[in-house]
Amino acid sequence: MQELLKGDAFLFAQRLESKPVYSMKEAIPAAGSAKTAYRRINELKALGLAQSKRGNFILKNNVVSQPANVIEKLLPSLIALSRGRIFGRNYGDSDVRFAMNNVEGFVTLDYKAYELTKFQTPRDLYIYVEDVDRVASFLREKGFREGRNGRVVLLPRMGDFASEIERVYLDCIANGKRSTMDAIAIELLYEDRLSTRGLFSVQQVKKVQEDLPPDSR
Repeated sequence: MQELLKGDAFLFAQRLESKPVYSMKEAIPAAGSAKTAYRRINELKALGLAQSKRGNFILKNNVVSQPANVIEKLLPSLIALSRGRIFGRNYGDSDVRFAMNNVEGFVTLDYKAYELTKFQTPRDLYIYVEDVDRVASFLREKGFREGRNGRVVLLPRMGDFASEIERVYLDCIANGKRSTMDAIAIELLYEDRLSTRGLFSVQQVKKVQEDLPPDSR
């Protein structure tokens, strides 16, 4: 994790031209050697920012392209998300309702972002808990199964939660994909509550501005 804290893995990713899929042939010049390239990719994989794909790899470009000051703020979110544990019982809304009513913690991402913005319909419940193992045991006792699929994601509580809105905002940036649009919506609506600003494309910002429901503004 020390390499990540120094930002070496992110600098490596930022040297690559933004594209859907990368080859190792492209990665080696950016890293300086094949050994370093593999190490940097594995460091990014550890934070859920890179995935292997048929001998190549893909990156969460919206995340790795963030400025250094934002990446530093994102690290607790990235680490927590990379350690998330996924649970499902009926694999539908009833799982989310059960967890909402029976698991104590800090709700983030989909459901909290929707509460704040009314922008994107939530799907998965991400919740920070004090003791992941204890809550995991409770869910298993109630018939939940842990695996790659499920609507309930337990996250280890780490980092700063002093500003709930800012923590959800940073989590959304760190999660990438559809959560990037939630982050933009939060920034548009709560700019005065944020001390950190992510970097987003003009097209993404315009899209969110157009799609934000009138009653959320």
